[in-house]
Amino acid sequence: MMKRTFALLAVLALMAGMVFLCGCTSAPQKSETAAKETTAPVKAEATQAPAKAAQTGPKTVLNIGYQPSTHQMAFMTAYSKGMYNESLSGVGIKEVKPFNFPTGAPEMQAMLAGDLDIAYVGSAPFVTAVATGLDAKIIGAVQTQGSDLVLRNGLTYSKPSDLKGLKIATFPAGTIQDTILRTWLKQQGLDDTKDVEIVAMGPGDATTAIIAGKVDAAFLPAPSPTTVEDAGAGKIIVHSGEMAPEHACCVLVASGDMIRNHPDIVKAVLAVHQNATEYNKKNSEEAAGYMASLTGMNASTITRSLKEWDGQWVSDPNIIIKSVSGYATEQQALGYIKKNVTEQELFDISFWKQISQ
Repeated sequence: MMKRTFALLAVLALMAGMVFLCGCTSAPQKSETAAKETTAPVKAEATQAPAKAAQTGPKTVLNIGYQPSTHQMAFMTAYSKGMYNESLSGVGIKEVKPFNFPTGAPEMQAMLAGDLDIAYVGSAPFVTAVATGLDAKIIGAVQTQGSDLVLRNGLTYSKPSDLKGLKIATFPAGTIQDTILRTWLKQQGLDDTKDVEIVAMGPGDATTAIIAGKVDAAFLPAPSPTTVEDAGAGKIIVHSGEMAPEHACCVLVASGDMIRNHPDIVKAVLAVHQNATEYNKKNSEEAAGYMASLTGMNASTITRSLKEWDGQWVSDPNIIIKSVSGYATEQQALGYIKKNVTEQELFDISFWKQISQ
């Protein structure tokens, strides 16, 4: 009992740190310096605001948004290993500035404001943003599946109807987790507004809430579900791939300004992403260390989550076109967007064709 108490306190402390790390939602500010990218953790940077993406003259600073989950480890590896320095210096980039967001909604708000050049983000919030006027396109896939529904200890689960009456935490409306969870519940004959109570939370708050017994379940991307298990507070009961087989999750997005005015940089960024993705597939434990350094999470928890999840790191955008386009239909059915958006409005696969030839 004493060991579990200490473990719980340790995890709660870690979650408090995660909440701090995920606080980048403020309006960006301009940066006049162009220092070299370093391998130092970006925790302090994550609380600052990025410089405006649209710049006059040569493009020297690249603002990249990402989130602290295993889904987007390609960015963390590329940044930590200096891959951007190696590949982008030849196209004029002197500094890569990373910015950590809790979920896709505030990240897309920053991109809508023109404050991010590149974003690693869930495909569903990207669809929502495009439907409301975002000028950007998906240039590469990042990852498929990889989220889990975790149930707190003391509750039993054998079928979806067992969730009736429970309070479930997940990411805010319009995110990939919210979209998949609500669509799956409807498919199982449950009313997502009456049969369950879905509460919107970021990963740190949701993980803390289920550990503290404030919610009954949480549907979150890895490694958060494993963190709950490591605290002895719950267990994974459904993988997202069971809810929506082979579903697209995170994507790599470039702003319209970057695509039109800096195609050489966009192409180089996509090539870095592909290389980092392939590196992570062969060196997952090393990649977990890079993620731990950037986020403050426990490396062993990250590594274990990669053994539990059903996610796959990918790069080719062609394999996710159907899934992402389907989110537009689902979000319209959920009332999140007023109009559907087309494949042409969502994707630009020309850069992938260039680097994969």
